[in-house]
Amino acid sequence: MLMQTHEARLDALRKQLARQDLDGFFVPISDEHVSEYVGSYAQRLEWLTGFGGSAGSAVVLGQKAAMFVDGRYTVQVREQVDGNLYDYCSIPAEAPGKWLADNAPEGARIGFDPWLHTAKWADMVGQQLSRAGMTLAPVSSNPIDAVWQDRPEPSTAPAVIHEDAYAGRSSADKRAEIADWLSRENYDAAVISALDSIAWLLNIRGSDVDRTPVALSYVVIGKDGTAELFIAPEKVTAELTQHLGNAVTIRARETFPAALGEMRGKRVTVDPDYGVAAIAQLLEEGGAEVAFNRDPTILPKAIKNPVEQQGHRDAQARDGAAVTRFLHWLHREGPSGEVDELTAAAKLKEFREGHGDLRDLSFDTISAAGPHAALPHYRVDEDSNINIPPSSIYLVDSGGQYLDGTTDITRTVWIGPGEPSAEMTDRNTRVLKGHIAIDTAIFPEGTAGSQLDSFARQSLWQAGVDFAHGTGHGVGSFLSVHEGPQRISKPAGAQAGTDQSLIPGMILSNEPGYYKQDHFGIRIENLVLTQEREIDGAEGRYFGFETLTFVPLDRRLIDRTLLNADEIAWVDDYHRKVHALLAPQLEGSDLDWLDQECAPL
Repeated sequence: MLMQTHEARLDALRKQLARQDLDGFFVPISDEHVSEYVGSYAQRLEWLTGFGGSAGSAVVLGQKAAMFVDGRYTVQVREQVDGNLYDYCSIPAEAPGKWLADNAPEGARIGFDPWLHTAKWADMVGQQLSRAGMTLAPVSSNPIDAVWQDRPEPSTAPAVIHEDAYAGRSSADKRAEIADWLSRENYDAAVISALDSIAWLLNIRGSDVDRTPVALSYVVIGKDGTAELFIAPEKVTAELTQHLGNAVTIRARETFPAALGEMRGKRVTVDPDYGVAAIAQLLEEGGAEVAFNRDPTILPKAIKNPVEQQGHRDAQARDGAAVTRFLHWLHREGPSGEVDELTAAAKLKEFREGHGDLRDLSFDTISAAGPHAALPHYRVDEDSNINIPPSSIYLVDSGGQYLDGTTDITRTVWIGPGEPSAEMTDRNTRVLKGHIAIDTAIFPEGTAGSQLDSFARQSLWQAGVDFAHGTGHGVGSFLSVHEGPQRISKPAGAQAGTDQSLIPGMILSNEPGYYKQDHFGIRIENLVLTQEREIDGAEGRYFGFETLTFVPLDRRLIDRTLLNADEIAWVDDYHRKVHALLAPQLEGSDLDWLDQECAPL
């Protein structure tokens, strides 16, 4: 009989922990590749607790348990996770190590799955537990898997070729670049375990993870440019074998652990953020010398070549037409009060499917009405779904996966009748001013995204308000919608990407916002491409951004008196470009609406 309640599942896990001689266990949202989004087979935290967010973890003891989420999910965790079963803990203020020190008995053995956590994490948490008189114990089998009776199997969908016409470079060329790096750094091989890195390196894609077109696999690449691809045999086609060629050996995914033990005497580099603890452990046990360095594919993957850049422009043009048709539909239908959040999200997907080769969404659409818009990472489901109230703000953050690019756009719109409040237009206009400041920024070579972040906040700060998320993240090319190493964000210690300088070819989001809890939220997001700027008399190289996203802004939420002349000119110029790009793709009432929305301020 299947366990249907989360209380029964928690009880079954505790009994399994006792059988494995464990006093507690860490349950992350993760897979063997430290992916942002994971396949259904790896959704252990959601199965155990009911939590459906994309970031969080749990710790289970014999008598107590706790859920750990950051500020994005404080509301969602309370809606989805039973407070009678789990304490609600907010990170970083309430870290799992501290909670264990307060709640676990001295001498406790706390288990973790070394295929779901990095070596860096294991070292840090192991030291924390040791100071509290406890032991962090790796498990050979995940205790959740032992009690999850109807756990899905990993996807068996075939890996597919990503043609050079979209990739812009051959896999052989990319492997040669990585081989050169390995030789310069005196390494024999690199273990590539991040799924999007493997997809980029070998010019392959897949459908094993929702929203990210990757295939479950591992790669070991040598300094001679040859590579071994570890992938389930049923995912390999004759076309894939031919595409990879003789320099890439295909081995069964299940042989990967043993292969790590066959590298005695070799110097092998592993990414500290994407290489799980088990990889380093098996390499060391096999006699390899392990070094931790950033995955050598990450930076070249982030710097888009001319073919990828043009692919993004083309994908954005089709995507922009679809989003514009949706916004016109919402403008007509929203004031009735009969459109709910789920219906709106489904309608937007329908418009995207009608404009070009949509392969998937790039993430679950944030379709947020009224007070839900004040939750930056809100995800609508059957339980939370509400009708979009007339005379309110609606926020939609969405994107598509196309063969030639990955899109991500947020628009905040007023749903009539009536007019938005002065506070709403003030906050939206200040967000827009920050958006324009990033879009028009000029900066010298070597500038990191953290140095630009305050540009997006200055107008909000002048009104005594701010937003809690980063201003921008990297975006892949028919890959992950959240791609490093670049980002635009406040400096936060060792937060990944805040110290990465921006380089021509990097694509980022530009998405400042404002959120008034329980009332409304605002975010304006376009994607931008980093490119070189020619400046007469410049001393050194200077960079700026090319706007990639073209969809009208809601004029009803713009207070023209808060904009200076340059900002008004930016809005008018932006709308001229929107109209020029989208008008040939629209007709009838959609085109009439575009004409109206793109008129000069």
